[in-house]
Amino acid sequence: MKDPAQRLRLIALDVDGTLTTGHLFIGPEGERLKAFHARDGMGIVLARRAGLKVGIITGRKSPITQRRSEELQMDFCAQGAADKVTAMAQILEEFGCTWEEAGFMGDDSNDLGVLARVGMAAAPADGTAEVRELADFVATKEGGRGAVREWLEYILCRQGVWDELQEVFRNPQG
Repeated sequence: MKDPAQRLRLIALDVDGTLTTGHLFIGPEGERLKAFHARDGMGIVLARRAGLKVGIITGRKSPITQRRSEELQMDFCAQGAADKVTAMAQILEEFGCTWEEAGFMGDDSNDLGVLARVGMAAAPADGTAEVRELADFVATKEGGRGAVREWLEYILCRQGVWDELQEVFRNPQG
């Protein structure tokens, strides 16, 4: 059987607890801050350079999340997804991918449905026990602290493109 990481064409990521630590900074007028790890961002950029479709599926709506998605030129940003399975199914249809060709990293109960269906399920080190038990890949790093980068690097290595992606930085003049 082929390595699940080698089949992946599309990566979806939860936000709170996965791309961030899960801390919510809420002021009197609503959400104020989210902290994203720069290495997770670089991992997303590299995955997109390798041809993977990468984006967000999150239950919350946040202009901060939208902005981060745009900064990283993500392929999709599904916010306010009360039913993440339905959101993922729509994204898969839009990009012509199957569940087996998709990976998802999430950290909590509302991610279980998608994690159970994708070709490769992933969790940050501090994901809930149920999520970690279901995951094919559990990062050594916590959410918002490089877990996404760790998983994406694993995928890109398994797909045999990591060294080529790094060469661009080692030898920028070609």
